[in-house]
Amino acid sequence: MKAFIDASPVCGRVNVPASKSYTIRSVIAAALAEGKSIISNPLNAGDTHAVIEVIRGLGAGAEFADGRLIIMGGSLQASRNELHCGESAATLRFMAAVCATLPGTSTLTFEPGLARRPMKPLLDILEKLGAETEATQHALVIRGTRLEGGLIEINHDESSQFISALMLIGPLTGQGITLQLASLPRSLPYIKMTQHIMKIFGVQASSDFDCTRFSISPQKYQSSNITVEGDWSSASYLVSSGALHGEVNVVGLDPLSLQADKVIISILQKMGAFIQVDKDSVTTRSSRLYGVEYDMSNCIDLLPTAAVLASMAEGDSRFTGIARARLKESNRVRSLTDGFRLMGICTREQEDVLEVTGGVTRHACIDAGNDHRIAMAFAMAGLKNGGIVIDGAECVSKTYPDYWHTLQNLGGKVRLHNE
Repeated sequence: MKAFIDASPVCGRVNVPASKSYTIRSVIAAALAEGKSIISNPLNAGDTHAVIEVIRGLGAGAEFADGRLIIMGGSLQASRNELHCGESAATLRFMAAVCATLPGTSTLTFEPGLARRPMKPLLDILEKLGAETEATQHALVIRGTRLEGGLIEINHDESSQFISALMLIGPLTGQGITLQLASLPRSLPYIKMTQHIMKIFGVQASSDFDCTRFSISPQKYQSSNITVEGDWSSASYLVSSGALHGEVNVVGLDPLSLQADKVIISILQKMGAFIQVDKDSVTTRSSRLYGVEYDMSNCIDLLPTAAVLASMAEGDSRFTGIARARLKESNRVRSLTDGFRLMGICTREQEDVLEVTGGVTRHACIDAGNDHRIAMAFAMAGLKNGGIVIDGAECVSKTYPDYWHTLQNLGGKVRLHNE
């Protein structure tokens, strides 16, 4: 599908989708807890469908009812049937760890795009703990067992999801798990989010003052009820579009959230945007934007949003801590630089740095590369200056299935064409 986007102000009030990260973590914790848990306002999208189907395959109950997700957990066991993780890296990583605790063999399958995402450091640790793993281009076979746990030293920083995965299974091990990190982890807010969800479901995960050591003793997850807050990652495209061309009020956001991507507020403020933060909403309006320097280490998923903003700001912008963006659904650094080249925008890159010089954009057809964040970010350029076509626009279903209709409802001139 192609999305044709013409210059048009976006104006109005919109409810942001629920947090993907909170939904996935809540589903897994609920599946590990005995009894019924209720997740209100869950994200209903491709990545969350994946984790729901996997826990069902392992024996948990899960059904949607009246905007809630009801989970019957506590009886997970290895499955002879394939468990499909779709394109969700979080589902694959978290559930690989969970399956390692279930005696027997489980097979996690996934779409080809996930094969390029790092997994080996996590698998190496699971094997040291006693599980057996076998990875192919399309599947991951886990032979689980009763894991004893113990001290795990982590000297790499490829993904905070590895740490979260081990935290989630810590209480299920015989001794518990202590994670000793070589340095302060990148994407620390996501680890704190995992810690928060575990607490809601009755499990304490303690950390030292500098967050380089996490300890989880043997415990039992307890059923609980949770309401999922709005997703700051999805909101970033809406508030940024308002700052570029229009006035948008995004509702359902917690300014005190643990989500890393709430720093979109800071980025927009540094760029000179008008932004008003209220108790549960954020409002932006058309503003003159200026180049910015920002460390993206803790908010790597915001790189496409920030870079596209920079392409339409005055002057130069410099984003550091971007190396891990090369290992997402696409090589996002390459996707951005390729798109900017077509738009006539100058960029310079190093392994961990991306520089963007704002300028006048020209019409371009952007290949989304099956990457939802690339598609949604470049759409912002179309709303501002027009003449942008997103090829592969259907990929937004991964986290924001209604994105194109949301833009249309806000007045955006977006035409969808199924090829």
